[in-house]
Amino acid sequence: MDTQNSVELDRQVRRNAVVLMAANAVNASILPIAVTLGGLAGFYLLGADKSLATLPITASTVGAALTTIPAAMLMSRIGRRKGFVLGAAPAILGGLLAVFALLQGSFWLFVASLFLVGMSGAFNQQYRFAAIDAGSPAVRTKAMSLVMAGGMFSGIIGPQTVIFTNDWLSPIMFAGSFLAAAILGCIGLLIASLLRDVAPPPTHAARLLNASGGRPLAVIARQPRFIAAVLCAISSYALMSLVMTAAPLAMIGCGLTQSDAALGIQWHVLAMYGPSFFTGKLIVRFGKDRIVIAGMALLVACALVGITGITLAHFWITLILLGFGWNFGFIGATAMLAETYRPEERGKVQGLNDFLVLGSAATASLLSGKLIGGPGWAFINMIVFPVVMLSLAALAWSFWLQRTAGREKA
Repeated sequence: MDTQNSVELDRQVRRNAVVLMAANAVNASILPIAVTLGGLAGFYLLGADKSLATLPITASTVGAALTTIPAAMLMSRIGRRKGFVLGAAPAILGGLLAVFALLQGSFWLFVASLFLVGMSGAFNQQYRFAAIDAGSPAVRTKAMSLVMAGGMFSGIIGPQTVIFTNDWLSPIMFAGSFLAAAILGCIGLLIASLLRDVAPPPTHAARLLNASGGRPLAVIARQPRFIAAVLCAISSYALMSLVMTAAPLAMIGCGLTQSDAALGIQWHVLAMYGPSFFTGKLIVRFGKDRIVIAGMALLVACALVGITGITLAHFWITLILLGFGWNFGFIGATAMLAETYRPEERGKVQGLNDFLVLGSAATASLLSGKLIGGPGWAFINMIVFPVVMLSLAALAWSFWLQRTAGREKA
């Protein structure tokens, strides 16, 4: 009977993985629309001072950061299916509010609309965790890979939506694409409603243990390994946000088209998620530290290409290398973070990490708008070098302390 139940559970997990992949592909495609057009629309809506042009993109990142922990807590109480259905609502409302803001020419309403889109994105972060809620280890691994594939499809759907819906509500610029984003939110909601909860919500006692058990956060955060892991994750995500947010504005400023910018973001998102199919295997073979170092090296290569030219090829290669660098740096740093906490400390440590990482990404996206209108694209790429050096120094410090401690024990 137990064997029959296990087989049935695995079948449900496989079915859910297909649903989650489809929902992820559709719902996560709204973010590339916001990234591609958020800064451009902000530039269009502002007056003479364009320094806040990327504030809408920053608002979406802040919305995601502030909603990440509440989204996880909500799903622990009401289940995955209801959580994902509810999580699609802010994207729909955000898309419709963006259309209204563009029709009214209101910059601050537009900022509010992308904050809502960001809130929905926080629920999207839970797709990969939902894939491994239950099932045998082998099935969970395959389910995770399938759900990650949805992220690749979102990198195609979002930019292509921008290209094909650009003139829907002409002559109001960008409004048609945000109407399409609201429609995508509705489709994603319908897909998410097909999900079946395969694992019961945790008991109150389990939630309490996960939230408050183990060592104090201050003790955990003083570990050199924790500091190195969080700093590398922050660097990977913040640099990605800084360069990615500025790229569409820089491309338009250099005489390229909106379609060029949209395709650049498409290649970037594909580079972000594509390597996920083999990054885990590379970490097992070469170790977390080396993969993080490889990610930092790719970020440096991205900056070098960005500095050396402003042709379409330079921008696209920069964005592709940026995506690869983020993938290796961020996933490697996340794997490092897992070494620093006990099972009962998982919730609060991951929550602190996500808050710091997304908060830094929000700051970087806001700074990006000010820099692109001031020192410019080349200066933005120059920022990559000192940040990478700081991360590598922290990583080397952590490794040296670990090696020293190992020798003393020996």
